[in-house]
Amino acid sequence: MTNVRDLPALLTGIMATLAGIGVARFAYTPLLPALIQQEWFSTSQAAYLGAANLLGYLLGALSGHALSERFPARSVIGVSFAGIALSFLFCASPASFAWFFLWRLVSGLAGAVLMVVGPSLALSVTPAARRTSVGALVFTGIGLGALLSATLVPVLLEVSLTVTWLALGLLSLVAGIVCDRGLVALPAGPVAPAGEAGQARPRAGPALVVLLVIVAYALDAVGFVPHTVFWVDYLAREQGLGTHAASLQWAMFGIGAVCGPLIAACLARRLGWHNGLALAFLAKAVAVAMPLASIAIASRSISSFVVGAMIPGIVALTSGRLAELVGPAAHKRLWGRATAAFAAAQAIAGYGMSALYDALGSYLSLFAIGGCTLACGLVLVLLSRSVQERKVRPSPLPRRH
Repeated sequence: MTNVRDLPALLTGIMATLAGIGVARFAYTPLLPALIQQEWFSTSQAAYLGAANLLGYLLGALSGHALSERFPARSVIGVSFAGIALSFLFCASPASFAWFFLWRLVSGLAGAVLMVVGPSLALSVTPAARRTSVGALVFTGIGLGALLSATLVPVLLEVSLTVTWLALGLLSLVAGIVCDRGLVALPAGPVAPAGEAGQARPRAGPALVVLLVIVAYALDAVGFVPHTVFWVDYLAREQGLGTHAASLQWAMFGIGAVCGPLIAACLARRLGWHNGLALAFLAKAVAVAMPLASIAIASRSISSFVVGAMIPGIVALTSGRLAELVGPAAHKRLWGRATAAFAAAQAIAGYGMSALYDALGSYLSLFAIGGCTLACGLVLVLLSRSVQERKVRPSPLPRRH
């Protein structure tokens, strides 16, 4: 359980994840139909702008750990928040595709840095007894950002698209200020009990297990794309449900995303990190593929909620599983690699799916690809436990003659 002493770590982690993905990424999804309808960009251009954020996320994931080792964490986090805020403020009026592409790229880069540095910093200063709860709760920021974007963006769009961009920039600045308040109140150094000293580096035994978990996390990135980039536009335009009905589904997604880390913490406590992660992959695979069977209100609502919940849920469970395998001291380095793998797969999937949509003129096949890829990720998660058990199983004693 958490207590008041965890508040600085929670503020740091929650605000970092709120801005890093919850606003920098998810706020664009309900904006996408408006950008097309108000003729700022064509359908294919708007989709590629969504993918620009994914490319930036890859660049940020590759550099986040190195930046945090070279410069003070407070400076790195502060510059990242500023980058996200400027990415919204500088897109508040119509401009060229190249200009918007640049700032969507910046938002992705800054968001990935926050996702690498913020949660790891929060985890490193939290005592072992409370890491399960804190390590999951810091990812509620993803859901809070999604929920804010789902509720605020449709209302702001009634005013104007320009006001919407400006408001999102202001929201990012406020999140940065709150995060900084948490940062200055953090303990001076990481918590590293003596019993954890031996876990500073991955042992030879779990190296393959870590690799399997990271590859599964990368596959999750492919399943991440259809709902987070195309879901609202798919419902609003391709299925003809309209902006209002599609926005309600994005709100359902946001509610799920708020609940996801809480569900992940419960799964981790009751089932353990590994079993919780496997169950999350299964639920998300089914939910991503549900639009193939039906888009009736019950089906699409379940799909929205479960995918929303399992996006931060799998992030939290993967982070916790890696910390369990390698210890908190090595977590930031491994989490940076996992985030980079996720970002690479996500960028490839984002551009590939945008190109596929451009060729086919339909989003439906993207949900089939996402569901199948998540099923493959589930297989790797299950395989990682088998590998781990073989590594720790003692060799049989030689028989005496």
